[in-house]
Amino acid sequence: MSTTRPTLSARRRSVTGKKVAALRREGGLPAVVYGRGIASEDLTLDAHEFDLLRRQVGATSLVDLSIEGRRPSPVLVHGVQHHPVTRRPLHVDLYLVRMTEELTVEVPLVADGSSKAVADLGGTLMHVAEHVRVRALPDHLPSSLHYSIDGLDTFDDLVHVSDLSVPEGVALLTDPAEIVAKVLPPRIEEVEAPAAAEEAPAEGAEGEEAAATAEDGSSES
Repeated sequence: MSTTRPTLSARRRSVTGKKVAALRREGGLPAVVYGRGIASEDLTLDAHEFDLLRRQVGATSLVDLSIEGRRPSPVLVHGVQHHPVTRRPLHVDLYLVRMTEELTVEVPLVADGSSKAVADLGGTLMHVAEHVRVRALPDHLPSSLHYSIDGLDTFDDLVHVSDLSVPEGVALLTDPAEIVAKVLPPRIEEVEAPAAAEEAPAEGAEGEEAAATAEDGSSES
């Protein structure tokens, strides 16, 4: 049965350990696919194809994985290991899902709208929570959850997890009382009066006393 999901091709991999460096130089990307109740399988992806795919899909998007031309199976990109300097992918974990079993994942939050506390009062919007945990069937997992900051008119206003709107079939697992966003007031720095101005008279008095002493000494000589 055809789907509208993005596809990813792979081939079986026998090379492991330090030998995968040569595989990467040839444009390959080591990967492993696994799932509940099945044995894991080492794979090789096309690094360029995977890079294009990651620009199109989110962490909760299903992908149809085809191994050496076999019938595609739905997977999630469960984890990507990156090079610490170049940030290029080094290894990919793919999780084989069962469409009839619910999954628990973290979904990113996206703020929409505008806040009067930011625009009119000079505050700074603070995203206290950037993800929430949800549970749903694989084809019901949202790629993100949007929330409005239009109600943040003062520095006392808050957006809580309980204010989030989730699609039908999705269960929100994060504590409803947790804060999602708020606006911080602008920092006001106290300006201290310069100490030098207060000490100036004293320094002037000492100068006059020193001048008087000098005059006395010259008269004695």
